[in-house]
Amino acid sequence: MSSTAGGTSSRYLVLAAMIFAVAMTFIDQTIVSIAVPEIQRELGLSATGVQWAVNAYLLTLAAFFAFGGRLADTVGHRRMVVLGVVVFAGASACCGFTPKGGLAEGWLITFRAVQGVGGAIMFPAALAIVVQSFALRERGRALALFFGIAGGLTAIGPVLGGYLTQWTWRAIFWVNLPVAAIALILIAVSKPETESRPARMDYRGLALIAGGVGLSVFGFQQSQTWGWSNPAIGLCIALGVLLLVAFVLVEKRTESPLIQVDIFRIRAFAAQNLVLGISMLVFVPVFFFSSEYAQIALGDSSSEAGIFLLYFFIGFVIASQLGGRMLDRIGAKRPVVLGCVLAAVGFYLWARNATTLSFSSQQWDVILAGAGMGFMLSPASTDAVNRASRLSYGEATGITQTVRNYAASLGLAILGTVLVTDLRSQVTDSLVGQGVPPAQAASQAAHLSQLQASGSSSTAAIPHFFRVDFAHATQTVLYWMAAIMAVAALAAIVGLRPGLQADRPVEEPAPMTAERNQGP
Repeated sequence: MSSTAGGTSSRYLVLAAMIFAVAMTFIDQTIVSIAVPEIQRELGLSATGVQWAVNAYLLTLAAFFAFGGRLADTVGHRRMVVLGVVVFAGASACCGFTPKGGLAEGWLITFRAVQGVGGAIMFPAALAIVVQSFALRERGRALALFFGIAGGLTAIGPVLGGYLTQWTWRAIFWVNLPVAAIALILIAVSKPETESRPARMDYRGLALIAGGVGLSVFGFQQSQTWGWSNPAIGLCIALGVLLLVAFVLVEKRTESPLIQVDIFRIRAFAAQNLVLGISMLVFVPVFFFSSEYAQIALGDSSSEAGIFLLYFFIGFVIASQLGGRMLDRIGAKRPVVLGCVLAAVGFYLWARNATTLSFSSQQWDVILAGAGMGFMLSPASTDAVNRASRLSYGEATGITQTVRNYAASLGLAILGTVLVTDLRSQVTDSLVGQGVPPAQAASQAAHLSQLQASGSSSTAAIPHFFRVDFAHATQTVLYWMAAIMAVAALAAIVGLRPGLQADRPVEEPAPMTAERNQGP
């Protein structure tokens, strides 16, 4: 097995290859949002079309993660990483070459969706390779580097996007091509050795989980556009949930299921996924809300808003390394609980200072919140995957990533509703205080609230009272985030047990094939 094969340098070369492979997926979570106004202007996209240029990627990424994990375990992890890199890079190139005219909207949305599929089949396989390349006692440190560096690229996305867009928005997609080339070269040189377990693919399960995740995530995403009062939102979410319930029932009776649902009987695996699901209600949304806060309330440019997020990742990257070392030394419970508590405190302090409209009074709060997320995220993800058989690492990763993306979509929808509702209330009160009649104030508040979602890079026309009101609405969201992370801490305290995991997880007796002699 490759965890014992090769020296330290070869294993870290494999780690570098996998980091470059998944780097594209992390960068693309945030880089496109910065270029949205320019893309919409040049291509003449509708408001719905430009929203789906962002959402199509997240939707297919969430819908196909479980499939990607299972495919990696059955076909081969290295093979799926290479395929995912090629698909992702090819789709990125096509996005960059989006033609002007009537084809533009459909073209861009289609290839953004293909990017998501590429990421979904690449990420679980890449993480499984890292897990199999390092012994159990070394995985915490290795995966801390993996999640710390790759996660830090999420913050680089807005900064990089801001500068590249000044040249051409198409460059935000083309930047993936050299990253993909480096990843493929490193894979060819390092030749990671992994094991796979050939099995029949459960296409019925794939249809059910893709439909369930896709419909429910679609409902959450569209809630911001259609509004929660639209019955189609509830219908999409309810139908998606029903499909997911049907998926669980069908998988229990399937001989070679897409997901071994009995894996949730492992206490630590179930507990870590619960903690990850709760914390992801916060982790991805915080990028979007803090970016809007920086641009609207603080009046920063898009590039400056990206730098704002870098402070979050100063804490995140440093703490993720410490959390990984703690996992190797004393087990997962302490760093996960400590991280959740630190994040809750950090978000609470950040919320208290958000209305000062002074970044200098918030920067240490932002760093503390990022440190808390860094402390818990890597150990929780690593410990969850460690609970699986080595022949199911891809499947376990697919499960955890599906949970994370599903929760992130839910968090964006719920916290987005909290923000808009509180913002309209704040703006209405401000206008009434200025002598505007209540009915007219409510109408103007609804109109002014659209500034928050306009995507405009110009904030000069935003009235000062609106900046203050937006800061108060963001404060409410940050208090919610603090409460959510406190709940995550409670789940970790109750659900996790102290101490190190056993050196040898239980293995499943199954036929194996090794990718030792395969080319990249």
